[in-house]
Amino acid sequence: MKSDDKAHDDLADGTDRNFVMALARGFDVLRSFKPTDLTLTNQQIASRTGLPKPTISRLTYTLCKLGYLVHCDNDSAYRLGAGVLALGYSALAGMDIADLAKEEMRKLCEGPNRYVTAALGERHRLQIVYMAVRRSNQAVSLTMEVGARLPLFQSAIGRAVLVAMSEDERAHMTHLAIDERPDKAQQIRQGLAEALECYAKYGFTTSFGSWRPEVNGIAVPVVSLSGDRVFALNVGGPSFMVEPEELISEYGQRLIAAGQEIGMRQSKREKD
Repeated sequence: MKSDDKAHDDLADGTDRNFVMALARGFDVLRSFKPTDLTLTNQQIASRTGLPKPTISRLTYTLCKLGYLVHCDNDSAYRLGAGVLALGYSALAGMDIADLAKEEMRKLCEGPNRYVTAALGERHRLQIVYMAVRRSNQAVSLTMEVGARLPLFQSAIGRAVLVAMSEDERAHMTHLAIDERPDKAQQIRQGLAEALECYAKYGFTTSFGSWRPEVNGIAVPVVSLSGDRVFALNVGGPSFMVEPEELISEYGQRLIAAGQEIGMRQSKREKD
């Protein structure tokens, strides 16, 4: 089966006749909303998706009728509706690996540094989506939530997914990322090179200020027995409280062990 990214590529030459363009564009509209967006206008959505405004108008009208968007009369903008929330919770309910990871994430957060955050994520296109998050009890920690999206090539958790891919898959992801942001080609290639180098050296990937200057993190891939899904587990925190040396020396081996344990539990569940 083709990935959603490959299917989008095939649209250019019309080779994938099973691909429903209208449905894909509808999801493009929903994906244009970022965690910081309360509302977006048709013009803003058109700008982010690259689709014509008349097309956006028809799509937002349809999505409103279906309950996935809500029209705000006072400013002619749209916000995400309850339908999106229902889909999200249905998806999370079916991701039993998040439950399997809870205990290991708790152990990671009870380590020597009380300011760390642990999270489990899965790739969606060129981002990693958090499926489960565990924070320490301290007030100073990362405020990331379930559903947060991190960049594939810049974040430690994204890089952990990349190193678990085949060489062909990594090449395809790199092509997509550069095609989307040609001005960032050098940084994208550098991010992949750093991921492979760190994984070969430590057994986990790192991102010390590569995603955000104020965030340090390390991550490992978590691969299910069937191999059809690749997750990743990370631990990190604010750079002024969680230093790279501590993550490597105090959390590296514990993170590797946690990732292996989650993978074994998932494999056992698949067998059962």
